[in-house]
Amino acid sequence: MSQRPLIGEPIALDLLNTTWPERGEQRDVFDEPGGVAAWLAEWGLPDTPGAEEPLRHTRSVLREVLESPGASAERALNEVLARGRLRPELRQDGPEEVIEVEEAAWRPAWLAAYDYLSLLRARPERIKRCSAHPVCTLYFDDTTRNGTRRWCSMETCGNRAKAARHYRRERTA
Repeated sequence: MSQRPLIGEPIALDLLNTTWPERGEQRDVFDEPGGVAAWLAEWGLPDTPGAEEPLRHTRSVLREVLESPGASAERALNEVLARGRLRPELRQDGPEEVIEVEEAAWRPAWLAAYDYLSLLRARPERIKRCSAHPVCTLYFDDTTRNGTRRWCSMETCGNRAKAARHYRRERTA
């Protein structure tokens, strides 16, 4: 699997970030041999047969919700969420929420969709798309204290933005 430019985000945003632009081409982790299995393994999820299509679908739905919000996008996300539910249960070590999905292949996609709702409940204004580079399509959860993060990662777009700012200052001086 190729090196992704941004990892460590919540699962909903990490699913979105499985596609990114690189040197003028759109990269997709799921197009690579073993890419779906590797992504699932990163999340500690089993390599479930048939998970790729639900993941691709949910990724496009999340992108639509974030980039073209409206009734259609909400309906599409709710259709993904309707494929599973949390069932409260008491166990020996205490209360737990058990995830139930209609088909095992939908579990990872459902987890990502549900995680998006969790991000909305917590701090929706902190769900951001990288604004430091016009072609960057990566999303992140802004966990900075003041909520002013603008780029996906310092190693890619952050360095690019700082270099451009330095170049502009040098040209005007």
